[in-house]
Amino acid sequence: MATWQTTVVDVMKSALVDKVDRDHRQSDRAFLRRRIVVGVTLVVGAVLLGVSLSVSPGDNAFYPLTIALAATWIIGGFVSGPLHLGRITFNGSMRRPIITPILIGLAAGGVFVVGGLVVRQIPPLADFVANVLAHATMGSMGLIVFITLLNGVAEEIFFRGALFAAIGRRKPVLISTLVYTVVTLASGNPMLAFAAITLGFVLALQRRSSGGILAPMLTHVAWSTVMVFALPPLFV
Repeated sequence: MATWQTTVVDVMKSALVDKVDRDHRQSDRAFLRRRIVVGVTLVVGAVLLGVSLSVSPGDNAFYPLTIALAATWIIGGFVSGPLHLGRITFNGSMRRPIITPILIGLAAGGVFVVGGLVVRQIPPLADFVANVLAHATMGSMGLIVFITLLNGVAEEIFFRGALFAAIGRRKPVLISTLVYTVVTLASGNPMLAFAAITLGFVLALQRRSSGGILAPMLTHVAWSTVMVFALPPLFV
């Protein structure tokens, strides 16, 4: 039992705490360019987010708007400069993070589902969650799943990729999480902002530990999958 617990602790430290050696330096000119691209992308993305979530559930405009939002994050992320997949230490060797991030995402999804059971008992908060989930229950499920997962990938390319790199060495976990939360507030939904600050902090820790976007991307996709299938039935 003790050995199993020790292994779990070691795996979590590798995924969220320990930092791998890496050299992702940029010239001052490239760093400034990244910051400018990130700043412009943040403004455009925040506007698109607010507009996309302001449309009525079932409105076909929701789909192109959210796809445009994902495209904005992806294009801004790659145009800003080089992005890296990252590695973590596992069993004494450096590997691409795959299984551990997926398990973290599923676990986070489970925690949010339990939280949903509590939130649905609080009418004002339940209404905020139901407003977001209405797009899933009243629209095309296949398109909603695609868009949800696409935006999860897109957000990691930008927020834990381009934005994290643009912040520099001083408190990138804290700053990137706060910026992610502030941008999410453009949706006008405080429950989405709560999800952004809690999940975003975990994703930022993964980015710092691995030095890349693969781990947070897989965690975000796993979490989103749980949310899109498990959460709507709780608020119907």
